[in-house]
Amino acid sequence: MSGRPIVTIDGPSGAGKSTVSRLLAERTSLVRLDTGAMYRGVAWAARKAGVPWSDGNALGRICGTLRMEFRAEGGDQKLVLDGEDVSAAIRTPEISMGASEVSSHGSVREAMVALQRKMGEAGGVVLEGRDIGTVVFPEADVKFFLDAHAAVRALRRYREWGPGPGRGYEEVFREVLRRDIQDSTREHSPLRVPDGAIRIDSTVLTVGEVVEEMMRHLPAPADRPTGKAGR
Repeated sequence: MSGRPIVTIDGPSGAGKSTVSRLLAERTSLVRLDTGAMYRGVAWAARKAGVPWSDGNALGRICGTLRMEFRAEGGDQKLVLDGEDVSAAIRTPEISMGASEVSSHGSVREAMVALQRKMGEAGGVVLEGRDIGTVVFPEADVKFFLDAHAAVRALRRYREWGPGPGRGYEEVFREVLRRDIQDSTREHSPLRVPDGAIRIDSTVLTVGEVVEEMMRHLPAPADRPTGKAGR
């Protein structure tokens, strides 16, 4: 493994990819690229522009002009679209489902995969998503597939989002199952276990235990790269 490896973490919604990738990046001095946030950003931009998430052609045009970058600020990673910090705005149940819908369009995935490769091609990165080890960087130095029982993943999402009108645990559980079906059956880059990936089931593991398990497969720390990646 080089001093600037490419590490990928794939898995379904609620498996803990975002939290684990953030902690792993801190432990290894790698730059974290949250590719799921990128698709959320496209969904948010489309909603702002009044473009339906079902309109693949229009979404492709949005991706062609959208300026997207990650910025590290105060230990947090911010997603900035056309100069606007949308980090909080994209973390809603509605945008989460929108991200799954927009990511099913080939025009969107083509644009985002190209951007993700550009961001990570120099190495020294950990990327998390659903097609990172299968499509974006199939030759990554280390590939992980993080999973957990659907009921546990739903509980994590419920605790993250909190209760709301028409959003009890049962509804969140149904949303997780719907997202699993959408992600695993879409035509373009469906969710699957990458070849050669190290599988980790986080159902009964703490976040710290998952990170420690991943660290066992990373023999050497990487040099710390810059804290900004963008288009």
